[in-house]
Amino acid sequence: MKAYDVRGLYPEQLDDRLAELFGAAFVEVTEAEAIVIGHDMRPSSPGLAASFARGAVSRGADATIIGLCSTDQLYFASGDMGLPGAMFTASHNPAQYNGIKLCRAGAAPVGQDTGLGEIRAKVEAWLSTQPASPSPSSPSPTPGTITERDTLSEYAAYLLSLVDLSEIRPLKVVVDAGNGMGGHTVPTVFAGLPLDLVPMYFELDGTFPNHEANPLDPKNLVDLQARVVAEGADLGLAFDGDADRCFVVDERGRGVSPSAITALVAARELAKHPGGTIIHNLITSWSVPEVVKEHGGTAVRTRVGHSFIKQEMARTGAVFGGEHSAHYYFREFWNADTGMLAALHVLAALGGQPGPLSDLVASYDRYAGSGEINSTVDDQMARTAAVREAFATREGVTTDDLDGLTVTAKDWWFNLRPSNTEPLLRLNVEARDTPLMTKIRDEALTLIRTPPTP
Repeated sequence: MKAYDVRGLYPEQLDDRLAELFGAAFVEVTEAEAIVIGHDMRPSSPGLAASFARGAVSRGADATIIGLCSTDQLYFASGDMGLPGAMFTASHNPAQYNGIKLCRAGAAPVGQDTGLGEIRAKVEAWLSTQPASPSPSSPSPTPGTITERDTLSEYAAYLLSLVDLSEIRPLKVVVDAGNGMGGHTVPTVFAGLPLDLVPMYFELDGTFPNHEANPLDPKNLVDLQARVVAEGADLGLAFDGDADRCFVVDERGRGVSPSAITALVAARELAKHPGGTIIHNLITSWSVPEVVKEHGGTAVRTRVGHSFIKQEMARTGAVFGGEHSAHYYFREFWNADTGMLAALHVLAALGGQPGPLSDLVASYDRYAGSGEINSTVDDQMARTAAVREAFATREGVTTDDLDGLTVTAKDWWFNLRPSNTEPLLRLNVEARDTPLMTKIRDEALTLIRTPPTP
């Protein structure tokens, strides 16, 4: 179990029986009278969603199953219907995985400290006391009901109501859905817009026959980049498996950093909400707080992860938040993340002026970044301590521990975070120019990857 969702191999770690237990525990912890459930296109997802619904109704809650949907479509349903929700997806993970993303009514986050730990404890207790039982004891004397509902058109209409696309020029856009849920949502959301849509891998297929549905890995953008150039398109969009994240490629086939998209959307949101607050995680570029300040907003730095971002959104009343991983959060979308709404903002910004996307985003992409570099290590704490010791004593260098180790100097910074689920350290480096970034990156990687002397 991760800090903000349930994830595991199907059926070895997550099966139908476990999903039923999670459904029962979810209702008990949230005290919900009704919930909404959605799922992605993985072969195991419909069965897991149905099992979760059985567990929920056994505790007296009514369950509305919205069927195939993107994760942000589930958040829309939770917000629009005012119900806690469960989304069955493993996002960008390979085909053998599945998982559950949970939220309270209004798409409010359920993380380790906001209900997920309590849900997990209930499930573990039931498993230990009733190892052979298909469901927990003490069902409600009045079981709930299960109904089905399609929310796709309502979801699309709501998103389109938040962005003015009425005056955009015609654009040619290539969309790589990665055989994920973008193939389900994009045709409906983009219908009626002046777009020449070139679809790639729109067939829903949870075995991901073309490439992993993880656009954060550059190798999974290669097909899109080549197609954008070949088509002479204005831009490309890539969605991950559950289509809650969106990555952007410019007309030259070059990836646009999520930090630049965060800055672009932040500027647009601040035009709508002058003086507003913008949330950004500590791995986004220095460009983000700079642009926010230049547009009269207040930037708030926070930990990585959607539950942390959503908590800060609620606490500060922020109008928008962005992460390096291409998760984008909107106050007008119940503080939840939606890559589709971010994509609509990019289309509106590009289509509202005559120049190419590369020129439009240039002012938002000011520094040289390494991207996220993963290193397998034997001892995360020891390797982090070695990096701290080597850098912290340098003149003008500061450190903080908001999320892993962040080391900051006048012309560069880096963050080193341990993975919660694997023996990895994740390094992100940014500097004023590429040679300096390369130098700091290589110094840090040498310390991370050199085994300690016995």
